[in-house]
Amino acid sequence: MSEKTCKDITLGAAARFLKRNDDYIILTHASPDGDTLGSAYALYYGLKEIGKSAEILCPDLIPAKYSYFAVKTDHIKSEKATVIAVDVADEKLLGALKDSFAGKVKLCIDHHISNTRYAEKLLLDSKASAACEIMYELLVKLKVNINDVTAKALYTGIATDTGCFKFSNVTAKTHLITAELFDYNIDAADINRLMFDTKSKKLLQLERMVLDTAEYHFDDKCILLTVTEEMQEKTGCSGPDLEGIAIISRSVEGVLAGVTIKQTGKEEFKISLRTFEPLDASEICRSLGGGGHKGAAGVTISGTLDMVKEKILSAVKTNMEKTNVWASADK
Repeated sequence: MSEKTCKDITLGAAARFLKRNDDYIILTHASPDGDTLGSAYALYYGLKEIGKSAEILCPDLIPAKYSYFAVKTDHIKSEKATVIAVDVADEKLLGALKDSFAGKVKLCIDHHISNTRYAEKLLLDSKASAACEIMYELLVKLKVNINDVTAKALYTGIATDTGCFKFSNVTAKTHLITAELFDYNIDAADINRLMFDTKSKKLLQLERMVLDTAEYHFDDKCILLTVTEEMQEKTGCSGPDLEGIAIISRSVEGVLAGVTIKQTGKEEFKISLRTFEPLDASEICRSLGGGGHKGAAGVTISGTLDMVKEKILSAVKTNMEKTNVWASADK
């Protein structure tokens, strides 16, 4: 679907669209996080509430920690289904599902300003902290009876995409929606402990290896963390287990750009970038074919590890020079 034929729609139009059809396939992005899963399952439960059938398809295994809301869904034959993507800014992020569903997404619900407008219809709010913010408003528009499990899914998406409400994407609206979710039995403290404070022994071992090989660049304003195949094999920590590694870079004093390089193939690497003002993670990753938000973005780069490091560091340096971070530091 080209950008010219992608139609922006409102919450009301999206609600009417969902009422018109009966069978849905809901797609999440690869390496699923709390927001793509939370919004997918909230939509699933909402559709079931109004008498629809729906199936959630995830390109990768869903981590067991989400089992308090992620359940087995219906099975829908693809030829009769209306396809929806949630929290998926680009078809490339569909991973193993891309070949099966490229050009078939009828509605995308997203909050990434870098959305490539690949769907037939797009419900986009780039000011929303998470796709789950939009999903909450959509379920209200549908007049769905939100239950405790749906509320847990929505809370999980908002909490994880805001770093437990610490990131700059948090707004008054974020807190107001979250306050509404507290009217349900969401067990927020338990969810926060599971999402943010619980680590496996193998992840701790991997984090030690990553920190031992950490690199600092550009007057220590950039930290580069690398997760190689060898590290993953030694610790048995891979895939969804690596979700929290990128968060480490946010906690280093003086760092404005945190680069995490995760090896996903022989010569394929997934980059997770976290930035602080005045840098723009989305702009940096977009220059390499990726995208995301101003404070958090990503891109996949092919090549040797040294080549990948050179490409991402060069892009970070360009953004640093453009925003004149050194002058800002001297003030």
